[in-house]
Amino acid sequence: MQRVAFTFAAALALALPGASLADEHENRDYDHKPEAQDFIHGAPEKPSEPWTLAAGGRIYDNWWDALDREKPESTNPAFPVSVNKEQSGSGTWRCKACHGWDYLGKDGIYSKGSNFTGIKGINGAIGKPVEEIAKILRDANHPYTTEMITDEEMQRVAAFVSRGQVDMRSFIDYETRTVNAGDKELGRGIFQTTCAACHGFDGRLIDWGEDGAHNYVGTEAAELPDEVMHKILSAHTGVQMINLRAFPLSYAIDVLAYAATLPLEPPTE
Repeated sequence: MQRVAFTFAAALALALPGASLADEHENRDYDHKPEAQDFIHGAPEKPSEPWTLAAGGRIYDNWWDALDREKPESTNPAFPVSVNKEQSGSGTWRCKACHGWDYLGKDGIYSKGSNFTGIKGINGAIGKPVEEIAKILRDANHPYTTEMITDEEMQRVAAFVSRGQVDMRSFIDYETRTVNAGDKELGRGIFQTTCAACHGFDGRLIDWGEDGAHNYVGTEAAELPDEVMHKILSAHTGVQMINLRAFPLSYAIDVLAYAATLPLEPPTE
């Protein structure tokens, strides 16, 4: 398993897993310096709204990496194995496993293929009270113990569900799963002054590929724009990255549009 040392605080939330790989490859172990532990897994004394929504988004992605908890090995008892026989084990405990990166569940990008579960999205909970959502997140369909996710941490997930979702249909063509909005030039400026610190100007400084395959920022944005957008807004779990949650959504869309233009092939020697 590759281990990548992240030493910059300004790595934008595009450090994504390998495109077209199974869920178990989506989140890997990354080294980080001990002094980054609080930034990655802790919480500020006075959490802001952007921080809370981004933190909730990371728990939605992969709670054990986000919170530095023990990874579950069993299959989530609430996961519909009768509908989806391709998924099992720890990946079934991730919120996104049922509800998708676009939050639409069976009505979104996960409406077909190996990720289909028949479970609805979370978009119906937009704007609902956090306490009401948090209560649902403790019901039989969400068997997370307080040892897995504490009540305080679950409040962040509920806040994300209520106030942190974005409608990805407004900038992604669902027929082709490609980006169809955003100002690439504005995105280039943001990428070159933030993301490039870790990813390089061409997005190929970090490669998540395995077994001869190469996966860069460009390949991820071109193939999995919904996942990329989630991580632009919330950051990748378990690593020292920034995100764009505190800025206008248009900035994130611009970065996504530019990222999808970056090289797909490895650099020539």
